[in-house]
Amino acid sequence: MKDMEITALVDQLREGSISRRGFMRRATALGISAGAAGMMARSAAAQADATPVADDTAAADVVRNAVTREEAMAAIDAAFPFTEPENLGGQVIYQQSTDIGTVNPVLSTDVYSSYITGLMFESLIGGSVVDGKDIPTGLADGWEISADGIEYTIFLNPNVTFHDGTPLTSADVVFTFDAALAEDSMSVRKGTVDSVLDRYEAIDDHTVKFYAKAPSGIFLTEALGQFGIVAKHIWEEVAPVDWPSDGGSTGTDASRVIGTGPFKFGEWKLGETVSVVENENYWIPEEVPYIDEFIYQVVADSNTVIAALQTGATDLGDVGFGDADGLMESNPELQIVAYDTTSMNYYHQNQDASKFELFTDVAIRQAMLYALDRQLIAEAVYFGYAIQADGTQPVLSIAYDTSKVNTVYNYDPEKAKAILEEAGWVDADGDGVREKDGQKLSFEVIYSEGTSTYPVQIPVMQDSWKAVGMEAITSAIPFQSLLDATDAGTYNCCVQGFQWSIDGGQDAMFATDMTPPNGFNSMRYSNADYDALILPSKTEVDQAKRIEILQEQSNILNDDAAVGINVFRQNIMGAGPNVHNFFPNGYSTLWWLNKAWVDAR
Repeated sequence: MKDMEITALVDQLREGSISRRGFMRRATALGISAGAAGMMARSAAAQADATPVADDTAAADVVRNAVTREEAMAAIDAAFPFTEPENLGGQVIYQQSTDIGTVNPVLSTDVYSSYITGLMFESLIGGSVVDGKDIPTGLADGWEISADGIEYTIFLNPNVTFHDGTPLTSADVVFTFDAALAEDSMSVRKGTVDSVLDRYEAIDDHTVKFYAKAPSGIFLTEALGQFGIVAKHIWEEVAPVDWPSDGGSTGTDASRVIGTGPFKFGEWKLGETVSVVENENYWIPEEVPYIDEFIYQVVADSNTVIAALQTGATDLGDVGFGDADGLMESNPELQIVAYDTTSMNYYHQNQDASKFELFTDVAIRQAMLYALDRQLIAEAVYFGYAIQADGTQPVLSIAYDTSKVNTVYNYDPEKAKAILEEAGWVDADGDGVREKDGQKLSFEVIYSEGTSTYPVQIPVMQDSWKAVGMEAITSAIPFQSLLDATDAGTYNCCVQGFQWSIDGGQDAMFATDMTPPNGFNSMRYSNADYDALILPSKTEVDQAKRIEILQEQSNILNDDAAVGINVFRQNIMGAGPNVHNFFPNGYSTLWWLNKAWVDAR
């Protein structure tokens, strides 16, 4: 009798009438071990009929996605040694010293908000966690690209449903893009999408066609992978300009935080916790999470996180660069993973002459870089988990190549002084601060409070600049206040972090028209030569030639000292021994969470 029930269960899973989570619960209730049940679930999923994407007999005038969803997921499974769960349920707590800013994927501007929105919302396409390439692991089963590189036909999976049970259709996709690209949109990604996307239309309920402004080697990422798709029936009555204050963005109305992802919204207690719970009806049954709940817990500072990892009060946490080696030695049961990223630590100066004229002088920006011993910062502040940043392309970028960098700002305080002297900045009154035309070379530097590196790094930067005659007045403020100031352009100088995509495009930060709220050009930097290369960087389909263009752009920025990039850094994440299938990497930090399982407590 048990064998018949098991066979029926497997058939239901294969047909999609029961979720993987439901299968696991019922199988274990029949006396099957969780490990054996997991193996049966994966076997059933592998035998299920795949949605057809590639067609060898199709006309040769279109290009299709290189792999199917099933092939892409199989490649991920092959790259990471997942184990089958020995326990179902439980929660994973992740401590972080910074709160998120929104639960709306279209409005997300910071990495922490993207962690949460990425669990609840899905974009049209996915990025491989193996190599970062575009793959059909989002809402689309695949795509076709016309021979001229202009038309992109996207085929939505017909089984996708929102968390409230409403089926996803092309109308939701069109609506999301309409809202994100509206004149009154508050999406920081509007400029990026606008730069490559001409128009779009629904063909039928599960087919959407996008038209590029020109052939592009990065259209899928730049246009279709920028944000998750939201539900039209939730948002259609709200003007885009009002989205930031809506309960569906602030989390004050849980019924409006509706996505399609493997996790559903729980609650957001501002400054305390954000929780998401497993979506037992997730449209990919074999990817229903094993855990019940993920909790993002806001704590005082990074020291609290480290202590909690040691005591087991948290399951996950970002590990400070100075803590990693000691943790591995003192508590070898902890899982400490360091990995290369597209991240950088940098400072940027307000170059809007109407707000703060000082940093419109390129000599000051160049001197600030020469005055800093960034190799020392990489070694002493980041404990070797970073490297001096030469150029603007981060380590995982396809355009990263230090041999192509024209100007390397190695530590040279004497050169910094000479540049300032030549530009007319001298210390005439002997107070240690240079001046020119009655203006002191003095400015405020803001940075986020609660981080582990800044209490060491900021004084080093401040002293280095002081040594060449610059007065930096530092101020630690809440992260959201920092974003508000930089977005509004009401700051002098700011130290913070940023994470790029691997495709090498950086115009979202440096293009003249990419100022907030539609881009990341908080410093209001503008260079016509850089802007002239933006279109070629997007329309060149030969990757080798495109990389050359990106490197030329990077040299313009670097020679101009558009921003001061201190280091390209790794990330370090720690997990307790109770967390299994823990695989953060530079392509995605929490991508593995729906495959995670925890020991029974």
